[in-house]
Amino acid sequence: MTASATRHAACSCGQLSLTITGEPARVSMCHCQECQRRTGAVTSNQARFAIAQVSVSGRASEWTRKAESGNALTFRFCPVCGSTVFWTGEGFPGFYAVAIGTFADATFPAPTISVWEECRHPWVPPPLDPATKRVPKQG
Repeated sequence: MTASATRHAACSCGQLSLTITGEPARVSMCHCQECQRRTGAVTSNQARFAIAQVSVSGRASEWTRKAESGNALTFRFCPVCGSTVFWTGEGFPGFYAVAIGTFADATFPAPTISVWEECRHPWVPPPLDPATKRVPKQG
């Protein structure tokens, strides 16, 4: 995808959506227990985009929690269907983290960073690319 290409992300019902121009600055996966609880899955996969790259359409509810680092994370989710679509964090100002599943695009780039591996379920395989940065914790 080129810098001028456009991607679309949306919640399950389509009420909350994003239009994004350009490539992500970072694509990562998180195995922490907080992300497991928030997503209901064993990993949370996200792509970070500069806020200027993203146009938001629809209403979003917000929920904020403190990370182990002490930084606040504010999650935006659809008030109709409950899907988390994107979030911001004090640890990455100026960026939106967008849930990769909201793109519904099997060709989306794979994560190059895997964090909180100490919480990774033993039956979840590690990232396939040996160049993937893997860290036991983040914070």
